[in-house]
Amino acid sequence: MEPWLRPLFDASGMRAADAWAIDEQGVPSLQLMEAAGRALAEVTRDLAGDGPIRVVCGKGNNGGDGLVAARLLSELGFDVDVLLLWPADELSPDASANLKRLPVEPVRLAPGDAAQALAGSGAIVDAIFGTGFAGSPRTPAREAIVAMNAAGAPVVAADIASGVDASTGEVEGVAVRASATVTFHAAKLGHRVAPGKAHTGALHVAPIGIPDGAPASPAAGEITGDVLAGLPRRGPASTKFTSGQVIVLGGSRGLTGAVCLVASAAIRAGAGYATALVPASLEPIFEVKLTEVMTRALPDREGAFSEAAADDALAAAERADALVVGPGLGRSGGAFAVARAVARAAAAPLVLDADGLNAHAGELEALAEREAPTVLTPHAGELARLLGIESAEVNARRLECARRAAVAARAIVVLKGDDTLVVDGRSGEVAVSALASPALATAGTGDVLAGTIGALIARGVPPLRAACAGVHAHQRAGAIAARRVGSAESVIATDVVAALAEGLRRP
Repeated sequence: MEPWLRPLFDASGMRAADAWAIDEQGVPSLQLMEAAGRALAEVTRDLAGDGPIRVVCGKGNNGGDGLVAARLLSELGFDVDVLLLWPADELSPDASANLKRLPVEPVRLAPGDAAQALAGSGAIVDAIFGTGFAGSPRTPAREAIVAMNAAGAPVVAADIASGVDASTGEVEGVAVRASATVTFHAAKLGHRVAPGKAHTGALHVAPIGIPDGAPASPAAGEITGDVLAGLPRRGPASTKFTSGQVIVLGGSRGLTGAVCLVASAAIRAGAGYATALVPASLEPIFEVKLTEVMTRALPDREGAFSEAAADDALAAAERADALVVGPGLGRSGGAFAVARAVARAAAAPLVLDADGLNAHAGELEALAEREAPTVLTPHAGELARLLGIESAEVNARRLECARRAAVAARAIVVLKGDDTLVVDGRSGEVAVSALASPALATAGTGDVLAGTIGALIARGVPPLRAACAGVHAHQRAGAIAARRVGSAESVIATDVVAALAEGLRRP
C-alpha cells in the first residue's frame, strides 16, 4: 500500500487480524472484548445526556462489546438498561461470559416494545451487528434499528452502525444513523464509503490490543495529507516546458465556462502552460476570458465541434503531457464523435470528464485499448450512463460500480462525491477520501478537479497518485474557499481555483 494511504479493512481482513491475534499471538479473546467495550463506554459517557443509557445487544461478539460497555458505564454511576434482542442462551461464548458479569438485570425485548423501551434515553449503544453483517436486517433487529433512529438520543455504534456492510458501505433496508461510531483496531471501508459514511457519525478508532504485524491485508486506503508531500516543485532550471503542458478539448455554445475553469485550474496547479482547443466560432470568447491560456480554433458547426475537428485535435495533442477531454463539450453528434476519436487515439495521458464521459456511454471497453493512462472523473449520473444503469444503483453500490467501470476501461475511476473513490482498474487499488467539503456542491467544481489532476499528471506525478492528490487538494481548497468567503453556500468554482495553491500545500 502507498505510504500516503491509511489502511481500511473489510470484514474478511478484520476476521483474519482477530484470528491471528487470538490463535497465533495468544491474546485472549475476552481481553480484546474488554478493551473494545471500554473504548465504547468512554465515548458513550462523553455523549450521554439526561436519562438512562440503553445498550441494545445482538447475540454475537458485537453484543458482547455492548455488555462490557454496559458494565463499565454502570460502575461509573450511570443508570443503564441492557436490552437483549435474542434469548440469552443464544449469545456467543464471550458475550455469555460478559452477561454473567453484568451488575444489572438484562431485559429481553418483546416484539413491538423497542420504541417504548428506548423512550427518554440519555444515550443508546448500538451493539447489534458487527463487521461481519451483510444484507438487510430482519426482525427483531429491524424494529430495534427503526426505534433507535426515532428515539432522539445520541446513538453510539459498536464497530459499525448496524445495517451497514463494513466491506462496501452498502445499506439494504434500514441502518442505524449513529452520532458516533467506535471502531476497533482500524477503520473499515464501510465507515468511509457512502451510504455507510452517512450512518457513521464521528468515527473513533480504538486500539484494543491486536499486536502490530497482523498479516491481514487492507482492502483499501484512506487518502491522507502525505499524498501532497514530495510533489514536483519548480527549481532554478525549470521552464514552462519542463513544468508540463495540459491541453483541454471542449466548449460549446452556452458552456464556455467549463473549459476556462479546467484550464485555469491546470495553470494554478502548476502546469507550465495550457492550451484550449475550442470551437472556432467561439474562440473570441475564450480569447477574452483566458489570459494565461492559449487557444486554438477547431472546425465547428453551430457552436459545437464538427467531426472534422478530430484530426486537428489529435495533431495538437501530440504535444500534450496530459489531455483533458470533455468540459463543456455539449452533446451534439459531432462533438461526441470528436471526443471518442481523440480519447481512443491520443497517445497522451487522458483525463475524461463531463460530456467526454457521456460520449462513451455504453462503450467503456473501447477505452481499454489505450496504452497511455486514462483517468475518468464521473459523478454518479455520468457513471450510471457509462454502465447503462440507473444513478440510484450507483448511489447504493458506489464501490462496486466504480470497480466495474475501472476494470472495463482499464482506467482509474474517480467517482466524485462526499466519499470520492479512486479505483485503479489495472492494479485493483482503491483509495477513499475522508474529507468533507460541502462547498464543492456547486457548478464548475468538477471542472476544477479535472484540471488539477491533468496538471499533476503533466508534471510527472504517477496517475493514481495524481488522482488522489488532486482529490485531496481539491477538497481542501473547497474548505479553504468557504473560510475565505464566509460560508460554503457562497463558494463559486473560481474561488476554489484561487484556493488551489493553499490546497496543494502539504498540511
